[in-house]
Parts: sequence; structure tokens; C-alpha cells
Amino acid sequence: MTVFRHAAGLAAGLAIAGLALEPAAAQTLTMGVGAPVTSIDPHYHQLSPNTAVAEMIFSALTETDSRARITPDLAESWRPVSDTVWEFKLRQGVTFHNGSPFTAEDVAFTFERVPKVPNSPSSYAIYTRPITRVEIVDSYTLRLHTASPYPLMPTDLASVMILDRETHANATTEGFNAGPMAVGTGPFRMVSHRNGDRIEFERNDNYFGPRPAWSRVTYRMITNDAARTAALLAGDVDVIDQVPTSDLAKLRGDQRLTLAETTGLRVIFLSFDHVRDDASPFVTDNDGKPIPRNPLRDPRVRRALSTAIDRNAITERVMESAALPAGQFLPEGSFGYVPGLNPPRFDTEAAKRLLAEAGFPGGFRITLHGPNDRYPNDARIIQAIGQMWTRAGVRTAVEAQPWTTFVGRAARQELSAFLIGWGTSSGEASNPLRNLTATFDREKGYGASNRGRYSNPEADRILEQAMRELDDAKREALLQQATRLAMEDVGIVPLHIQKNAWAMRRGFAMEARADELTRAQDVRPAAAR
Repeated sequence: MTVFRHAAGLAAGLAIAGLALEPAAAQTLTMGVGAPVTSIDPHYHQLSPNTAVAEMIFSALTETDSRARITPDLAESWRPVSDTVWEFKLRQGVTFHNGSPFTAEDVAFTFERVPKVPNSPSSYAIYTRPITRVEIVDSYTLRLHTASPYPLMPTDLASVMILDRETHANATTEGFNAGPMAVGTGPFRMVSHRNGDRIEFERNDNYFGPRPAWSRVTYRMITNDAARTAALLAGDVDVIDQVPTSDLAKLRGDQRLTLAETTGLRVIFLSFDHVRDDASPFVTDNDGKPIPRNPLRDPRVRRALSTAIDRNAITERVMESAALPAGQFLPEGSFGYVPGLNPPRFDTEAAKRLLAEAGFPGGFRITLHGPNDRYPNDARIIQAIGQMWTRAGVRTAVEAQPWTTFVGRAARQELSAFLIGWGTSSGEASNPLRNLTATFDREKGYGASNRGRYSNPEADRILEQAMRELDDAKREALLQQATRLAMEDVGIVPLHIQKNAWAMRRGFAMEARADELTRAQDVRPAAAR
């Protein structure tokens, strides 16, 4: 097995005449992605890599463009017919990959299935719970009834992939992953799936939307940064995402390559154990003995840990300026962004004073967990934070694990403090508020990715009010208020907003997406120059 020490250093050795940098007859595309796809079932696990693949196979009623704006998909149009009823007009003549016609019955079936998917670690039910009744007016018209005004219906439904009532009546998540149930109306059909390795696709020539440029696509999961860059430079793949920050400058200067870059909608943050009042599993006193009460339940401790983090050092040195320091969910300009809610000022001495006020003048010990193959520089980030916390008096051990192992542990509330990320698909603050900091409520679908089980009843109350507000200006003000409450309470600790970067060989082009999704339909042959 070849071990790639540093991909950028291989560039000179790969600058050979036979690299075949042009698209092969504009028919085949090989993509190298940095995060594993954990499920093909489009209703199982809310993760950006899963969403990207789902949007290649399936379609939703609405979709988002590269700037996270809502556009038509299986629905041609929609309108509120009253304060509590949305009407959607569906496309006619659309068929699933197996030839079954798409109708309103399929939409009703899908909405019924979403909250029933067993063992979902991050459910999509949050997007369908507001619907109290689906009224099928005719085969291509449906009305969605809600208990109260719900302005986000078209936005939410971009996250719900539509299935075929007949094909998927008894479909299981295992059936999707194995292949037979991976039947949608999307631009590609799944040919094969090797879990954690690659997915093979072929073009759906009956797709109702723009015809993809590629007849076949190989979607390779290359989670090692150096190996992913090396695969691009060697010509083994045509496009890579999550360009390693250490390689950005080198690749920008390589005339054989093109980069697509934009500020993203993913916040990298820390989450804490809010579940336990008594001892937290990875927190001890300085002698290694469990602390009877969980210090992470004290906002002064959480604020101390946040204040002890030098976000500028992380974004400039670890992320090599491929991120923006964050004090809230979203970047400036997003709907619900709070002006003036800036990243906390780094102050080790202030952190020590807060710890002393909370009853820990000598600090304590903690283990900080995180993935080592999911986000750019994730393992290096937790190492840096561990050193910062230790200097503030919280002696920190760091444990980085493969994403598939780590995310399962986080979902089961096994950890005390951990690094994770959230990509906001809708471009507005209601999305992370509902998923990350809202009190976990299986019936409502709220808190689906609130893995620390943070709860703030006042922020919940304001969020609920925002979700019923049809006036955009008033709704944004409420979302800003809820965001400020959650951030001032240090429900989570935002670290930075990622910048998104893709690199591709000459002859390929794509528009960078704020939601960071890597989809074959977004890649095209570059215009001749």
C-alpha cells in the first residue's frame, strides 16, 4: 500500500505529458469526496454527504440553488391558500427510475414514512411534523394543512426526498443501501454501492430536469486528505471536494487545475453533555476521580471553555484562512444573522476567573472527542483546543476517531465534550435553531441533531413563535432573539464557518455551493477558451 505523506509535494512528479486532463468525451466523471456516505436511505440520517447523494438519485418538491435559495423541483409552484394551508402544483409526466408515474399519492406516502424510519440517528421528521393533514385535490395538486401558520413549508420540503408509494411501501434502510430500493426520480440511477468506498451511477435519461453531462459517474469516498489531492493530481479523479487547506495555495497556482470556492453555511462547533446532573463520563477532578455534579451544566464553566479558545489562531494557523471565526450559527448576510454577536474574545485569565467562580479554582480534567476524517483539519482543531483548555486549567485529553464510530457515540450521548459540524441547507437560522439547540422532542422533530441535549425553554418559546410568523422581518427578529439567547447561554460553542473549495482538472467546471453539497449534476465540461 502506498502511503501519501503530503499530496502537494507530489505535484512536480506528476507534471507529465500523459495526464489526459480533458473530459473523456464528456461522458464519464469520477469524483473524490472527503466524507463517507453513511446511508442511501434519504430519510435515515441528516448529513450533508448523504444529502448530496440523495439529490443525485431522488428529487424533492423544492430544491435549493447554489446560494441556498428555494427553487421548483417536483413541484412547479406553490402558494398559501390560507394561513394554515399550502397548495402545491406538481409536475406532470415525471416517472421514477422503474417507470412508475409520480403523483400526489407518492408525496402523501413519503410524508407518512419520514417519522417512522427506525433507528434514525438524526431524523427528517422535523420537516414533516408541522403537516397535520395531506389533502390530495387531484393527482397533481395537494394541499398541506398545518395547525398554525407555517411560513417555512416550501423551504423545509427541499430536505424531503419523494419516494414511490408502490416501490417503497415496505422499504427498509438496508434495502436502500443494498441497492434495490434506491429508486427515485433524480438525474442518476445507482448502479452499485460499496459502503465507505464508492458508488457507481448512470444517467437517468428520463429525468425531467436539465440533462446531466455525464452518462456514468464514479463517486469515490477518499477520506484521507493527502490521498484525495494525490488522486486529483494523478488524474485518477476529475473533481475533489474538501480541498485540504494546506494544498489550497499550491493548487490555485497549478495551470492544469481549476478551483471553485465560496463562503459556506457550515458551522464547526463544540457540544457539551447537558444530559447528566451527576457525573459526566469523561470529566474528573485533577486526581482522576469522578466529579459528583456535572460542571458542564454550569454556564460559567461553558463560558470559560469558550473564552479559553483562540478562534483566530485556529482559523489562521490550523485552517490556513479557509474559515471565518464564528460566534453564532451563520455568516453575515444570512437570514437570522445577529449583528454584533461576535466570536467571544480569547482570554485565558478570564476563563480561569470564571472557573473559580463556578467552584473550580484548580480546574478539572476532561476528554474532548471529535472525528479525524470528516471536516477539514478536525483532529488538529481538537488538539489545538485541548492545549488551550489545559493552559486555562482544564487538563484536556483528546480522542479523535473515524467519523462512523464517533457520530454513533455522540448520537447516544456517550460523550462529555465533542467537536462536530452543521451545514445549514436553508440559509436561515431557523434550521440550526430547530436542529441543534431546540429541546429534543421526538414528536415535534425538534432537536434531531441536538446530541448534547441542550435545553433552553425561553429560546424554544421564541423559536416556536418565529415558526408561526408569516412576516419575514418579524420572523427574522425572533430568530435573532432565539439565537442570541442560545449563544449567550453557551448552549453550543461556535468555532468557525468553513469556506468551501472544490478542485478539478482542466476542462471541468462547477459552481461552488454554499451548502457544500458535491453532486455530479453540478459539474459540467468547461466552455472552450
